[in-house]
Amino acid sequence: MKRQRKGIRRKRLLFWPLAAVLVLYASMIVWHTFKPLPSGISYEGEFRTAGSVEMLTDLSFAQDQEGKGLESELEIFQEIYAVIDEAEQFIVADYFLFDHYGTRGKDFPDIAGTLTDHLVAKKEANPDMPIFFITDPLNIGYGSYGSPYLDRMQSAGIEVVITDLHQLRDSFPLYSGLYRLFFQWPANRGEGWLPNPMAKDAPDLTLPSYSTLLNVKANHRKTIVTEKEAIVSSANPHNASGLHGNMAFKVSGEVLNDILEAEEAVSLMSGGPELPRAEVTAEEGPYRVQYLTEQQTLHALLEDLEEAGEGDDVWLGMFFLAKRDIIEAIEEAAGRGADIRIILDPNKNSFGREKSGIPNRPVVHEILRDSPPNLQIRWYNTVVGQYHTKTIMIRTAEGVVISGGSSNYTERTLDDYNLEANLRIEAPANSGLVKEMEAYFERLWRNEDALYTLDAEAYQNDWTRWQRGIYALQKALKITTY
Repeated sequence: MKRQRKGIRRKRLLFWPLAAVLVLYASMIVWHTFKPLPSGISYEGEFRTAGSVEMLTDLSFAQDQEGKGLESELEIFQEIYAVIDEAEQFIVADYFLFDHYGTRGKDFPDIAGTLTDHLVAKKEANPDMPIFFITDPLNIGYGSYGSPYLDRMQSAGIEVVITDLHQLRDSFPLYSGLYRLFFQWPANRGEGWLPNPMAKDAPDLTLPSYSTLLNVKANHRKTIVTEKEAIVSSANPHNASGLHGNMAFKVSGEVLNDILEAEEAVSLMSGGPELPRAEVTAEEGPYRVQYLTEQQTLHALLEDLEEAGEGDDVWLGMFFLAKRDIIEAIEEAAGRGADIRIILDPNKNSFGREKSGIPNRPVVHEILRDSPPNLQIRWYNTVVGQYHTKTIMIRTAEGVVISGGSSNYTERTLDDYNLEANLRIEAPANSGLVKEMEAYFERLWRNEDALYTLDAEAYQNDWTRWQRGIYALQKALKITTY
């Protein structure tokens, strides 16, 4: 009897600490999933009139699927270098991936080094000019190692701001509760010993850094702004990404200060400085431009897709398509009679590592199962790199709306977890920008001078059921990297 009472007391002693830990774990999940965003995050700027909007593209393409006649047309970073060189008052840059790892034995453009050269040269020639470089902690291994590029900038007097991702909401609830309770506290000490999943030749990570990496989130923006102009892009200054397909938009006018206001929110959130403002006046012209970040991009996109119907056209070029709201909005627009054509990355590789085709292949299988003939999908022929573009163009009787920037169409990028940046552009149907974009999409869709795209059936293989199962499990548990 005494032994039985002791057993009961022991169980009670174990129960209450375990219950307390479970309550704390659940509380951490709820709070860090739904906590208020830092001030200025999820930003919606006003529509601003613009005299011109310039589309910039990067493309790599070949004559067949084996890579015969491989060519690349790269203009985005050439324009970014020019923006830096022509700046006279200040420069603010915010970029996600920024390193040289993963290129050993391969011939990629030295984007990280060249961008650093231009920024450092500008600072050395103009010591009093404020230059700010905001970036993701991934580029320093979440504290496990340094960056030679960031070190050069800081030595030259450029202010480097490492984004404080802890201020953002968590997108991986099952893990984030454990991370917030136990793993976020240890400091980085000593050399890393865990393999870096980003690249085999990247420095190893410490255990605290690896635990931070697993709490997947990012400052995924790709924006640069000066007192004269800004470029909002899907392209990273990352050497191993140098041959990806990407798109960017160059703008000027009052929208520059909207971009600066949104970037200042990231800087202040991360312990950085206030940012300058551009002395600009309202422009006259045919375009209206709006700067959007995080979930504001989703709200605007769903609103614009609701307008598409009979006789309208939708072009979409996208790296990841998985956000249920957008998929349903696209299907509903097709059901109303809109002609929808989608070009997707097949998700078959990531910096030389083979991928399973998730999320795009199971999503395409689902869409094509019940879609009308006016909803068509093609895969980009990714003989090198990825089709990393994130742009949609919606043409209705009222005009044309374009949205492009850093945002993939996924929960992490559009539900206020990552930091993202997009431009929403209203353009006349006969404008130069719309004609350029139509020519771009038609070139790829019709394979005008190369094998740019493949039929949807090219990647609807025997593994589709398995891929769909893994995809469904990932979505249910929020265990994704996209």
